Amino acid sequence: MSAEPRGGLSEALDAVGDRWTLLVIAALLEAPLRFGELQERLEGIAPNVLSQRLRALQERGIVVAEPYSERPPRFTYQLGAAGHELAGALRLLSAWGARHTDSDVPRHDLCGTPLEVAWYCPTCREPVADGDQAEETHYA
Repeated sequence: MSAEPRGGLSEALDAVGDRWTLLVIAALLEAPLRFGELQERLEGIAPNVLSQRLRALQERGIVVAEPYSERPPRFTYQLGAAGHELAGALRLLSAWGARHTDSDVPRHDLCGTPLEVAWYCPTCREPVADGDQAEETHYA
């Protein structure tokens, strides 16, 4: 394994690895939002930073801007297909953060047990242990 990330992980970090980007995506997972609504949800983000993040996410097809006013031009922002695919990764990062801080970990609504994530093969419907993946699926 090389010391420098490459491949899929490097591409993902290029797309969503800067400050605020994942928080923008997380806010849009709930529902499409207007610029001002996003600013309210992301307390502390500067308007120019939010504009830059939204523009970069649009260029990558992660966010789609739908106009709701022509004069002045105003948009509702929503996740594209690529953005919705990040929901699982965001849940994983959120759970990891909760486990390593004093935050509440996600729990099963019915019994209250902390949730865990496991890899499985959708064809075989069998769990996949670490180290059981093909070499080309490694992330670093």
